[in-house]
Amino acid sequence: MNIQLKNISFFFLALIFAACSTQHSADIAIRGAHIVDVEADEIIKNKTIAITDGEIKGVYDANENIEAENEINAEGKYVIPGLWDMHVHFRGGSKLINENKHLLNLFIANGVTTVRDAGGDLTASVLDWKTQIGNGELLGPQIFTSGPKLDGPDARWAGSIEISSPQEVSAAFDSLESLNVDYVKLYDSTISAEVYLAAIKEAEKRGLPVTGHMPFTVDFNNAVAAGLDATEHMYYVLKGSSTREDEITAAVKNGDYGFWGALSEVVATYSLEQANKTYEQMAEVGTAVVPTLHIGGTLANLKTVDHSADEYLNYIGPGIQETYQGRLQSAKRSSEAGQKRREALRQQFVRMIPDLHQAGVAILAGSDSGPFNSFVYPGLSLHKELQELVEAGLTPAEALVTSVINGPEFFGVADRYGKIKEGFVADLVILNTNPLQKIENTKDIHGVIAGGDSLITKPQLQELLSRTSDQ
Repeated sequence: MNIQLKNISFFFLALIFAACSTQHSADIAIRGAHIVDVEADEIIKNKTIAITDGEIKGVYDANENIEAENEINAEGKYVIPGLWDMHVHFRGGSKLINENKHLLNLFIANGVTTVRDAGGDLTASVLDWKTQIGNGELLGPQIFTSGPKLDGPDARWAGSIEISSPQEVSAAFDSLESLNVDYVKLYDSTISAEVYLAAIKEAEKRGLPVTGHMPFTVDFNNAVAAGLDATEHMYYVLKGSSTREDEITAAVKNGDYGFWGALSEVVATYSLEQANKTYEQMAEVGTAVVPTLHIGGTLANLKTVDHSADEYLNYIGPGIQETYQGRLQSAKRSSEAGQKRREALRQQFVRMIPDLHQAGVAILAGSDSGPFNSFVYPGLSLHKELQELVEAGLTPAEALVTSVINGPEFFGVADRYGKIKEGFVADLVILNTNPLQKIENTKDIHGVIAGGDSLITKPQLQELLSRTSDQ
């Protein structure tokens, strides 16, 4: 072989060697992981996830040459995006600020890295926590908040902004925008139909997502048509599934029915044909639903289920535990007929889930955990909600989509959250077992990475729970 050919051979060998030895650097390398692709309902085996500056820098084959400051051995383990709980509450007044703050630990300990605060009376504190978490000064889930609820005069919940007429809606929205809230939450304790629909239209005009309960003086389909982005709980979707919704709405306006009387009529006149028309409209305009099935079952059975030995009571402050007494005492006073009515209603909601999903309605996993909602524990209850959705008929992958995919999509950040791929925020949960085989495996947590920081291991997560109980 002449010298020229030798040089060419050495040149190409050098190129091949350089290509084979390409080195990537990262802050964190999670090695040997099985990545759970919830949208595709599949497992991508034996990958290395590289994280730098809080973002996923790349996903590589297990034998890729990566130099990392922090190595995490995830061989045989399963990695999912951080869970989103799309309905939680921080509330209870100034005396409970610290106890509410400690609930942040419970979310992280359960792999919930983002929450949607659905309104309360601790807005200043919640906004402060949100900032501190975003700056890395406080460990907790990313928070999207509505700030104060919007309701009518003499509203049920403390901290609400009370609106008496459509003319007051604009000023209320000015107040919310001054707080830099992420969306608007409507409540139905005293708000009028006119104010409710005016608030939805104002939110549309200002480009703010709007969700809420709904007074039964409003037709559900009218609220959807006006621009309601999500309905909290299933009562209102059920109302839109009645063949006599118009008559029932008119009767409520005339004072002939209260909430429960109207709801009984709604249940009696439920029609699958009408329901499918409503679901089709919801899917067409993008109105999501937050079913909150777990809390429905918990509250329906308060009279018969003893929660005094619940492990998670050890992690809930005494002031918040005291707020549980209201619903508990009410349940003890309830009649057997009332109990049966609540359970039958819950079963109706469960039966509606597969049809909503089949129609293309976005389902958002939310727990409704927080003060006053008895024994619905922050963090843990999101896993219970996912289990309820699977029992209702969704696959484990479809249930996970309601949290890790639909949550980010609701807030328009699906290009940054919900997937394990380059450019996405490194909110990750490492599981010991496959959640696509059994949804309960979402609770089998090996560790959590929140915002791309170092791995919080299982013993450290348990310490977070213990720290909460000590405060």
